[in-house]
Amino acid sequence: MFGQYKRLTNRYEAGVLTGKGLDYGGSRVRTEATGYGAVYFVERMLATRGTDFAGKRAVVSGAGNVAIYTMEKIREFGGKVVACSDSSGYVVDESGIDLALVKEIKEVRRERISEYARLKGTGAHYIANGSIWSVPCEVAMPSATQNELTGKDARDLVDNGVIAVGEGANMPCTPDAVNVFQEAGVLFAPGKAANAGGVATSALEMQQNASRDSWSFEQTEARLAQIMHSIHDICAETAEDYGAKGDYVLGANIAGFVRVAEAMRALGVI
Repeated sequence: MFGQYKRLTNRYEAGVLTGKGLDYGGSRVRTEATGYGAVYFVERMLATRGTDFAGKRAVVSGAGNVAIYTMEKIREFGGKVVACSDSSGYVVDESGIDLALVKEIKEVRRERISEYARLKGTGAHYIANGSIWSVPCEVAMPSATQNELTGKDARDLVDNGVIAVGEGANMPCTPDAVNVFQEAGVLFAPGKAANAGGVATSALEMQQNASRDSWSFEQTEARLAQIMHSIHDICAETAEDYGAKGDYVLGANIAGFVRVAEAMRALGVI
């Protein structure tokens, strides 16, 4: 029994565990990875229309790690996040969400987002329940939970002028919502591509572990940005190759399928 356990640990001990602390082989940018990665993907997507985040209103659902670091990166790129949420409701701040206050409420106090309006005071208001997607914006980043953005929500966003949607959570948009965005010509980044930042950082962490190296935050983030831009480009190029330019859902699906099929063929599985 002990021999079997020893063989198992010897086989898997080199870099399988990811998300470790920095003192024992963890990678910087781990906490920020999914949120930052989603914004890098959308940044690249916006560039295909000759624009960027600068000066744009954004709405980000959620108030956990993905949402917080999505908001942080949007702000770094010159966008203004005007609303965020948790399961109890959402808060709107037309002057731009105070990210330090959100972090204080959610990461230190462990309180509901309703506290934001009370603590911020003038200019911020809280709406219990309701839909955050009724808030007018140009960029929407659903970053909370599955099926949180419905077909009705999508129509509201389109009517209010949204130009790009990036999924930070896993499948936060219902199929009806995706159809609405695509029919309206809204740039849509599916989660299977846009929220790959966490997985990408796991791979970077294993690379650092294998080389017995430790990268700075800046080095790791630069690699993350490069990976997310590459994922975007593969999705865009694949969609265009198959006659569906701008369809990132189709591009991501086909690119993923082809990669798995080629690996199976190379390994003799098919």
